[in-house]
Order: sequence, then structure tokens, then C-alpha cells
Amino acid sequence: MTRTETAPPLAGSVNHQTRRSIRLPAETGAVVALAVLLALLGWLHPSFLEPANLLSVLGQAALPGLLAIGMVFVLATREIDLSAGAVFHLAATVTALLMVAGVGPWLAALAGVAAGASLGLINGLLVIALRLPALLVTLGTWWMIQGLSLVVGKGQTIVPPATDGNFFTTLSGKAFAMVPATGIIFIVLALAMHVVLHRTRFGYRVQAVGSNPRAAAYAGVPTSKVRLLTLVLMGAMAGLAGVIHVGVQGDIAPGDGSTFALLAIAAAVIGGTSFSGGNGSVIGAAIGMLVLQAILNAMTLLGVDATWTAFTTGALIVLALAVDRLVRLWRNRRSGHSEDNPLG
Repeated sequence: MTRTETAPPLAGSVNHQTRRSIRLPAETGAVVALAVLLALLGWLHPSFLEPANLLSVLGQAALPGLLAIGMVFVLATREIDLSAGAVFHLAATVTALLMVAGVGPWLAALAGVAAGASLGLINGLLVIALRLPALLVTLGTWWMIQGLSLVVGKGQTIVPPATDGNFFTTLSGKAFAMVPATGIIFIVLALAMHVVLHRTRFGYRVQAVGSNPRAAAYAGVPTSKVRLLTLVLMGAMAGLAGVIHVGVQGDIAPGDGSTFALLAIAAAVIGGTSFSGGNGSVIGAAIGMLVLQAILNAMTLLGVDATWTAFTTGALIVLALAVDRLVRLWRNRRSGHSEDNPLG
């Protein structure tokens, strides 16, 4: 009878055991950043933590936050949409002009969302037809849509008549006399789109295309269709934000939403969505937008000159890009890859 004996370990050898790596949720960094930020700002200016001010921050984050939700899907496919802010403005302009022309507010609102989705569809068709990255295509359409918005709106502030008080009352109202309606819409949509990204076939395909487009195509995933739909979704979210803006503010002025696209990108990256694609976090993007708006709100409370707002926004975006880059380098180093493509 033959016995199989395990040879004793050699002197000086090391028994390698499988290490269990603890993977934190993608939103962890954004949650920690928000908690630290709230504590710091509360210490610097105690009134910042008053419920009324915190709810105000939520309301300020809602509209650019809707764009951040759509941007997560676009970034997850290794694309980027620079035209989202212009789409927001044109959709709001269309809605306001239709109301001025006598169209019912809710029907005009539906047309505004449809206009945003249509612009997203045009972006997607151009990306597929030209076989170019969405970054380049939307850089061009950004200027086109922005110019069209100025032509249609004649470069003026458009104030629709308050013929139907329900439209304005609903969108500018507050639940329990405290929580802004826009904040509730933002939270509900963030939760819903989180489920879409992580629990539906469409969400699986989005992440598959971003992880490895060629492998996804071999697996039967219609990669072009997925990229098209993500840009349509981005346009629809921007259009919805534009419609809500008209309902809340009661007008649309030139320049409104001009920074929303960049804020949306920064919020998505802060929330754990990488430019390298393959994954994304809608909840993280929502928290990331709260971080950005909390900083901008604190600047006002601390008496910082409003002219520094643009600089601060740009600095936050650069910081978000730097953090994303460092995280990717760290992950590549852990996985044994020495090289990293700077373009994603």
C-alpha cells in the first residue's frame, strides 16, 4: 500500500496563504469625504449644520445631480458627454417658449424632456456614425446646442406665464414644509437609477461595454446600441433638469446651467465612477454632488467673494481627476500592471 506524505516545508520557506482582500463599496470615499466636510464646515460655521441650510444644499444639488446620474451611465461605457449643460438650457428654453405660446405647462414639460432625449439621440448617432469618442463629438455639439439655444431664446430671459399654478407650485414646493420637492425627485431618481445600473440587463450591458468592449461584442452585447442609449438617457436627464428648473425658478436666463456638465462629471468621479469605465455608482454620484454643493454653499456662508466660485469649481474638478488617476495607478500596481493608459 502506497502512502502519500506531504513533504515538510523547507527551512526558510514561506507558506503562502490566500489573502482575502476587503473590497469597500465604490461610494465609501464620497461618504467619508462628505462626513469630514460636514464636520469641518460645522466647526468653522455652526449655522452650516442647521436643518434649513442642509436642506438648501440638497435643493441646490438636485438639478446638477440629475445630470450626474446620467453621466454615471455615460462614463461607465468609457464615454463622456460635454454637451449636457447646453442640453439642459435648450430643453428649459423650449419648455418656457411653449408655455409662452399657450401650450399647457405639463405638456410643455413633456416636450422639454423629449427635446433633451432627442439631442442625446443625435449625439449618439453621431458618435456611432463618425466612429469617434463621445468626448470629441459632444465638444462640437455643445457649441452647436448652446448657439441654438441663444438663437431660439434670442439671448433673453424667458419668463413663462403662471397660467397653471399647479406646475410651479408642485416643483417649487416643499414636503412637510421643509424638504424641497426637487430634492425628493433627486433622491428617488438616484435610487431608481442605481437599481437600473446594478439590477437590470441594460445596466449589466453598460458595465460590460465599459469593462471590455470587444469581449462584450463577442458575447453578443449590442455595444453600439448600448452607447447610443446611454447618451439618450443623459439627454433625457438633462432635459428633465431643465424642465424642473423652469418650474422652480419660473424662468430661464442665458448662462443658466453652464457649469452643470463639469459638475456632473466631477460628482460622478468623486462618487467612485472611473474614467476607465466598467463600473459606476449612481448613489456615489449623488453624494459627490452633495459634497460639491456643500463646499460652494460654505463659501457663501464664510463670506468668500462670489468671483472665486468659478475657480473653486475648476479646482474641485481637477482634484477629482487627480484622485481618479491615483486610484487607477494604485489598482494597476496591485494587479501587477506597470503601465497605465493616461487616456483611459
